[in-house]
Formats: sequence, structure tokens, C-alpha cells
Amino acid sequence: MEPIKLDPMYSTREIPGKCIKCLAEQELNNCLLELLKGGKEENQEVEQKFESLVSFLKSPESKKLRDESEKYLAEGKQVTVDIRFEAGKPVYELKVK
Repeated sequence: MEPIKLDPMYSTREIPGKCIKCLAEQELNNCLLELLKGGKEENQEVEQKFESLVSFLKSPESKKLRDESEKYLAEGKQVTVDIRFEAGKPVYELKVK
């Protein structure tokens, strides 16, 4: 499965931003809609993505990553959070540009 990339943005007057939690919840809803539509071939990958997002949202690390990303966003930096599985365990990586 490809890593899930979440690109949070800081809100300004002109541009509404979204935090990592909001983006993860949005992706979770997209997965749920895809699962409801059907399509057996794609369902397995969508189910894995769904489970990864649920795991991320429930993890204590998500709050830490959200706080960290908001700090970097306030400094004007670009942030990306990658969610993936390695050796059957979820891995969350914060990338700052």
C-alpha cells in the first residue's frame, strides 16, 4: 500500500487550512464512501487505508504530531505527515520543508 500523505495548512484570512486530524478524518470519510460503493478489487486497499487512518486517529502519537506540525506551520514551513505500515506496524513520519 502506498503511504497516506497528509498536507496540513495554516489558516489565513484568504485560505482556510486544515490540521492533520481534520485531513485524516476527511480521508477516512472518503474511504468509507469508497467501501460503500463496492468494487472487490479495490476494497482490500481501501480497507487497509481505512484501518491505517483509524489507527492513526486513535494513537497518542497523532496529538503529538498535530502539535508539532502546527508549530512548524506557524513558522511558515511546509509540513507533510506520512502514514504507512512497516513490518505490520504503523509508522508516522513528519516531514518539514
